[in-house]
Amino acid sequence: MLDVAPGVKWQRMPLPFALNHINLWALEDGDGWTLVDTGMKTPQTAATWETILAGPLAGRPIKRVICTHMHPDHVGMAGWLTRRFNCPLWMTRLEYVTCRMLVADTGREAPADGLRFYGAAGWSSADLERYKARFGEFGNMVYTLPDSFHRLSDRDEIVIGQHRWQAVIGRGHSPEHLCLYCPELRVLISGDQVLPKITSNVSVFPTEPAADPLSDWLASLSAIRAAVPDDVCVLPAHNEPFQGLHARIGQLIDGHERSLQRLLQALSEPRRVTDVFSLLFRRPVSEGTLQMATGEAVAHLNCLIHRGLVRSQPDGDGVSWYQALSGATQD
Repeated sequence: MLDVAPGVKWQRMPLPFALNHINLWALEDGDGWTLVDTGMKTPQTAATWETILAGPLAGRPIKRVICTHMHPDHVGMAGWLTRRFNCPLWMTRLEYVTCRMLVADTGREAPADGLRFYGAAGWSSADLERYKARFGEFGNMVYTLPDSFHRLSDRDEIVIGQHRWQAVIGRGHSPEHLCLYCPELRVLISGDQVLPKITSNVSVFPTEPAADPLSDWLASLSAIRAAVPDDVCVLPAHNEPFQGLHARIGQLIDGHERSLQRLLQALSEPRRVTDVFSLLFRRPVSEGTLQMATGEAVAHLNCLIHRGLVRSQPDGDGVSWYQALSGATQD
C-alpha cells in the first residue's frame, strides 16, 4: 500500500477483465481503519486482502466499510469484510437497494423484458441466446451484503479519524454514486464518477428502458465541479491519482456532447441501436462488450429523445429505429 495523503493509503486490487485493476483506499480511523471500496469477489481478491490486513494495515481492525457504488469491483467483498470485523456498511440508499435487487436475480431465467429490450436494439438470435445463458451472473461476483446499512446522502459529513469528509453524490454511471471530499486534506475520492484516462460507462438497462442517465451524469459532473475546488488531489477507482479536476470534468462533458452531435447528424436516416456503435466507440464491439455498448448507445439515443431532437419507432419485428426530427440541431 502507498501513502497518498496523511492517513490515506492506496491499494491496487486485481480484476479479471481488460480493465485489470481497481484502486481501494484505507483511511486511518483512530485505532482502526475505514475502507473505501473492496474489490470483486474472487479467491485472488480474498488472498490479497489477507496479506493487506496482516501487513500494511498492521492487524488493526476495520471499523466500517464505505462503498462508492454497487458495481461488483467496488462492493464485491463488502459482505466478507463487514462480517469478518462485525462492522457496518455505509452506502447511499439507491446503491444498496439496487445491489440487493441485482443479486436477487441470481439463478433466474432471463426475463422477457430483457429479451425484448435487446431485441429492440437489433441483437441477433445468437446474441439473445448468449444473454439468456449469462443472465444472473452479478450475484456470483458479490458476497451477500449485510442485512442493514448506514445511509449516506449528499452533503453528509463523516468524521474519519482526525478528518471530516463530505459526501458528494453523482449519478448516471450508477444510481446514487458516492464521492468523498476532505477539504482539510484537499482530497477527493472520486470512485468511477471522474476518471483520469477513460470515461465511465453510462448505460440504460432493461429495468428502465426510457431512462436518461446521460443527462443525469452530465448534470452531476457540473454539480461536482461547482461543489469541489479544482486544487484537490483526485483519487479515482482506476488509473492513477491526478490533479486538474475541473479540466477533466470539462473534457468528459465536451466529449459526450461531441458524441451526441455526431450521433444526431447520422440520424438523418433511420438507424438501429447496433447501427450507431461505430459512431460512439473507437474499438469494434465484441461479444464480451455488446451488452455494455448497447446500454451506452441507448443512453445517448435516449438523451437526444429527451432533448426533443430524435424519435424512436418500432418496426413489425419489434426493432426500434431512431431518426432525427426535421430541423433538429444541438444548441
